[in-house]
Amino acid sequence: MPSLKIKKGDHVIVLAGRDKGKHGEVIKVIPKENRALVRGVNMVRRHQKQTAASEGGIISKEATIDLSNLALEDPRDGKPTRVGFKFLEDGRKVRFSKRSGEVIPEKS
Repeated sequence: MPSLKIKKGDHVIVLAGRDKGKHGEVIKVIPKENRALVRGVNMVRRHQKQTAASEGGIISKEATIDLSNLALEDPRDGKPTRVGFKFLEDGRKVRFSKRSGEVIPEKS
């Protein structure tokens, strides 16, 4: 399986669909389905039955979005960028922005 260019904690921009142009943080990545869950993007309304743990009614929550419709935010100016990989002098493999050439910081 190829290494994913978008990871949990990344800030992304939606490129296509109903939420085109929106920004958000990746909550979860599902590599097998090639999809991601992004905070505040692709909101859907669900009818939920009341349980002992939660209220019933209509709730809004995020639905997954295809990774092809997302682009990473450039760390320099916040615009969409493609992602490349390179090795640093100390041997670490890092992601970098093809737009500005800056290394994308790792979220810990």
